[in-house]
Amino acid sequence: MIRKLATGFVAIAAFYLTLWLFGALLLPENTPLLIRAALSVAGAWYAGRFTWRRMAAANNGALRSIALGAFIVGGISFCAGFFGPLIFAPEANQGPLLGILITGPLGFLAGAVGGLVYWWWNRGQPRRG
Repeated sequence: MIRKLATGFVAIAAFYLTLWLFGALLLPENTPLLIRAALSVAGAWYAGRFTWRRMAAANNGALRSIALGAFIVGGISFCAGFFGPLIFAPEANQGPLLGILITGPLGFLAGAVGGLVYWWWNRGQPRRG
């Protein structure tokens, strides 16, 4: 259940981040929305697949643990910061920027540090369960 939820949060966050940040900053202005959406779906699929496979892996290395922690915590933080203001303060016109500019990137960094600490704490020990 946790594996499915984490993968879902990561995929949703990757979709929206790539749609708005990648699509708005790196692609030309006249790029059709269908192409931007297709690239975002591809990014979300890859991030979700990475999360799904790494959560099932028995022995993760340091970089994999860091990336997995960053994706999971960053995805959950982004979703909370983006959708939270939309739900609790719909009249706030800049509410989703909280997730895009603050909680998403800070959650990504906190997850990376947490993944490193997790790997350091559990290195050399077989995974339980």
